[in-house]
Amino acid sequence: MVISDFGGVLTTPLAESFMAIQDSAGVSARDFGEALTETTDRTGKNPLFELECGRITEHEFTASMADGLESILGHRPDFREFGVTFFKALHPNIAMIDLIREVRRNGYRASLLTNNVKEWEPLWRSMLPVDELFETVVDSGFVGCRKPDPRIYELLLMRVDLPPEACVFIDDMEINCQAAIDLGMQAIHFREAAQTRAELHGLLGL
Repeated sequence: MVISDFGGVLTTPLAESFMAIQDSAGVSARDFGEALTETTDRTGKNPLFELECGRITEHEFTASMADGLESILGHRPDFREFGVTFFKALHPNIAMIDLIREVRRNGYRASLLTNNVKEWEPLWRSMLPVDELFETVVDSGFVGCRKPDPRIYELLLMRVDLPPEACVFIDDMEINCQAAIDLGMQAIHFREAAQTRAELHGLLGL
């Protein structure tokens, strides 16, 4: 089975979407990161991780970031269009979607494992033919844990009823790939579609 990440693999890089949010709100990447760190230190919880695990809403996340940034900027930035702005800057990676289709045509199963936001499910599902490409979807926002926590990989393996050695995992984050390897999967660190296609062909013998 091929297990793919969503954002940054089946889409354009997530950094472009975060830059769009920062530009829209008039916040630099440095200030955004400082506010994220300050909030994490103050509460003991990373608000982005809490959002991706479905433990806080998008509104609660943006409110906490606005609180943190207000003391840095001297004014409260407007994040009301956070999700909309994020997805306006995010586009499908057609080459990778075609690769998943190729894998399916060759008789391999495919599943999706994504760190995502519960409220964003309609937005990201509208970007690609999810049900055509993947037999199983595990979304961090609905299961309460996120990559690289081994529990989310184990949950997917349980749902597809396969051992880890029967799976190839693709992700743009090296730490997520290492977590998959530690569980016994093979993993491909996505950097571009051509590199990923070549590595996957090699592993599957296509």
